[in-house]
Amino acid sequence: MTITATARDSGNIKTVIDRLQHLLDDDLGHVEMLLRARAKSPVDIIPDLSGYIVSAGGKRMRPMLTLAAAHAVGGANQATHSLAAAVEFIHTATLLHDDVIDESDLRRGKPAAKSVWGNSASILVGDFLFARAFTLMVDTGNLDILNILSNASSVIAEGEVRQLAAQGRLDLPTEDYLAIIEAKTAALFEAAARAGALTGGGAEHADALAAYGKNLGLAFQIVDDVLDYGGATSVIGKVVGDDFREGKITLPVIIARRRGRSEDHAFWERALDIETQEESDLARAIHLIRSTEAAEATIAEAEAYANLAKAALKPLPDTPWRNVLGELADFCVKRAY
Repeated sequence: MTITATARDSGNIKTVIDRLQHLLDDDLGHVEMLLRARAKSPVDIIPDLSGYIVSAGGKRMRPMLTLAAAHAVGGANQATHSLAAAVEFIHTATLLHDDVIDESDLRRGKPAAKSVWGNSASILVGDFLFARAFTLMVDTGNLDILNILSNASSVIAEGEVRQLAAQGRLDLPTEDYLAIIEAKTAALFEAAARAGALTGGGAEHADALAAYGKNLGLAFQIVDDVLDYGGATSVIGKVVGDDFREGKITLPVIIARRRGRSEDHAFWERALDIETQEESDLARAIHLIRSTEAAEATIAEAEAYANLAKAALKPLPDTPWRNVLGELADFCVKRAY
């Protein structure tokens, strides 16, 4: 399927994600087959647990980024499919580990895997998926790509540890927050886009696509963080408050606390301590984030990174693929409204 053959149908696609999934339909079919095949194991709990979380879906944002980056500079191939699957396995493994660390009960609207199989099984199957990701990388026979994604895996782990160490630090500088999300989220976006460029035959555009991926990942995570407090509106299609209940210090909290009154500081200190947090605290936290316009300021920060992502695409060939990548950056911000 080529993008030019389907562009005329774009009016029937509701969002850029829907359009990307439509345009990448054939490629995503190959990726899904790889995900199912490589998650197989004679140890029953492994395919059961991994199939449970992989089949839960999600938008497949990172595999789509890998595939679209390849198409933007030449085209996707079997190596691109392997890398897209590897990227999804890395992401899924981190979700399994995160749910144990964060003591999360839900994931994508379903009971978290650790709630069904327990913490130990979730951690070990996450390790299995990491290993499967590396076998998929090796299949490409490209040491540069193996280096890119293995480094990204290390950076992601460092980011998670940094976030854990920052928990409860109400004086966390914005720069430290950005360093955390750059490591735990943007690093995989960056690696996915760079690896996609290399498999697509566009090595000369790898740096540009890596910069696009990094800034897209930052915008994506910043918006996710403000969505935890309802985004820019009071009605959204997701449960709010997970980060708050876990005591995570994110950008809307940093801004609201900085702009708030002195008496509000005591509230944040108590409410973000999971030992002293009360059920009614989330409503007040959302009120403070709205009254200080911290939500709008956070979204503006995300928009700045989305604009950097779009600017990074300028050296790429002028094709519909470049345009849809630009629209993807806009979509990341529009989710907040």
